[in-house]
Amino acid sequence: MSEASLLATNRKALRDYQVLESFESGIMLVGTEIKAMRNRRVSLDDSFARIDEGEVFLYNMHVSPYEQGGRFNVEPKRQRKLLLHRQQIDRLEGLLSRRGLTLIPLRLYLKHGLAKVDLAVCKGKRQYEKRDVLRKRELDREVRRTFKAYRRKEPR
Repeated sequence: MSEASLLATNRKALRDYQVLESFESGIMLVGTEIKAMRNRRVSLDDSFARIDEGEVFLYNMHVSPYEQGGRFNVEPKRQRKLLLHRQQIDRLEGLLSRRGLTLIPLRLYLKHGLAKVDLAVCKGKRQYEKRDVLRKRELDREVRRTFKAYRRKEPR
């Protein structure tokens, strides 16, 4: 996927959740929402998805009103229906029946002119797991820094 088609990412999701499985989903938009998304006026922070009566809905995704939209603009944080096949929804219901799992959108992008959401089944990380990831990242950075300094000192 090209970088130009990526509209928004949920960076907090990868920090706070462990991704178990992901699905590509279409998103039902109304009014001028697609125009605002193409201008990258969208945020996935604190958004989540839920299955209600056999349909999947996305909550708390903020799409800023399109400047030239006028009366065609809609509420920025309204719930939006996600478009999935019945088998995918049934699979999600089976996965979410386990305790502690939730649906989190990871990325929002355009594919062939249509808005798509990368939806993931996630399990929340504990505080100590987050600290372990930060500690490992810091150690890796220190090792790279040491090797880089060592390579510079070698005579050629």
